[in-house]
Amino acid sequence: MAVFDLLKWKGKVYPAVIPAAKTATILPIIKEKVRPDRIVYTDPFGAYNALDVAAFHHVRINHSARFAEQGHHINGIEHFWNQAKRYLCRFNSLKKKPFYWFLQECAWRFNAGDHKNLLNQLKYWYKTSKH
Repeated sequence: MAVFDLLKWKGKVYPAVIPAAKTATILPIIKEKVRPDRIVYTDPFGAYNALDVAAFHHVRINHSARFAEQGHHINGIEHFWNQAKRYLCRFNSLKKKPFYWFLQECAWRFNAGDHKNLLNQLKYWYKTSKH
């Protein structure tokens, strides 16, 4: 099991659990979430090579060589993983199914931004649920 991350152009994170970090697994996810005319910034991982010949504009950023490319960087996704790992390390040996949901919770927290938005979302869900 591998974890793949995807940062959408408005700063939203869409994590997915995948069987292997290979082009055949990653490319369909990118095609589903990102419009072909968008620029996709990645690290130099080899599975992203297919983006060079796909309909995307692909820019690799190698952090060991430079921090950013024309003001663009991949630190947003690095920040997400830093937060997610800190949260997930509390739970030893998560099984695959619950791991997915814990990861989605991390994305929800990251994408919502602040605690007020999170609390409002929870209150809305509570009010509209049938309990």
